[in-house]
Amino acid sequence: MRKLEDLQELISEAVEKLTFPGYPAELYEPITYILSLGGKRMRPALLLMACDLFGGDVDAAVPPALAIEVFHNFTLMHDDIMDNAPLRRGRTTVHERWNQNVGILSGDVMLIEGYKLMMQVEEHLLRPIMNIFNSTAVSVCEGQQIDMEFEQRNDTGIDEYLEMIRLKTAVVLGSALKIGALIGGADQQDAELLSVFGEQLGIAFQLQDDILDVYGNPEKFGKQVGGDIISNKKTYLLIKALERANEKQRQELDDLIALKQFDSTGKVAAVTALYDALEVRQHAEHTMQGYAEKAFVALDAINLPEAQKQYLRDFADGLLVREN
Repeated sequence: MRKLEDLQELISEAVEKLTFPGYPAELYEPITYILSLGGKRMRPALLLMACDLFGGDVDAAVPPALAIEVFHNFTLMHDDIMDNAPLRRGRTTVHERWNQNVGILSGDVMLIEGYKLMMQVEEHLLRPIMNIFNSTAVSVCEGQQIDMEFEQRNDTGIDEYLEMIRLKTAVVLGSALKIGALIGGADQQDAELLSVFGEQLGIAFQLQDDILDVYGNPEKFGKQVGGDIISNKKTYLLIKALERANEKQRQELDDLIALKQFDSTGKVAAVTALYDALEVRQHAEHTMQGYAEKAFVALDAINLPEAQKQYLRDFADGLLVREN
């Protein structure tokens, strides 16, 4: 088995070799730009990992893995426009560096470039893999729409939130593993079980992200701790806090959310104190552990040698016991 870090490096090198036409420059330059911003390349590396697990040719899986990475970055380009975000991984976003119309159109062609890469799979796998890719693309759009609707609502429930992160984030992890498994020669049942493993793990991963945003070590987290609180983002912690709060606590939270002018440090401290009193971190960690356990149940059922399964267990543990 190849190490995950080696697979991530393989993807990074392949991304650097991607070329697009030079004309019109404002259509293609933003694609190269956003792909150059880096990132962990986790999704495409998982596709390669799944192919390797079932004894497939990892090099043959590079184009569909690139398709996943190009698709992921397309969603980021359009998400940044919707969020009016000035920065992506510490660099100026596409719509800020060029303009909004460029961001929309470059994102559109980026999605198509992703399809062109995905279509490089072997002929007998083309239809089933394109069906997975299509379904994934629709799920991500559904998740993003639901997430945007949450911003206008004060009655979001935990189950709705969990379904949103499943669609927006976790489905991509599951699909990357499923596509890689099929390319590697897995049968339909094992590929589906690996997809379930990835999806459940993806939900747990996002819950861990919610927890780290508030309780992470600022030197290791890599993002501003408390960023979700400052922006009033609907996370598991906020939704659970509103659900568990008594009338006085609910009013305090509502007042903090409603603040237009505030000291960021003070707001983060005040909301965190309410989270502590309402024990929402413990609830989030319990729920996260529940999804991790569902992932391991699916993993146990996969027809793979124990050594390969242990590799995936270690990977999952590393993903969920992290500080960034």
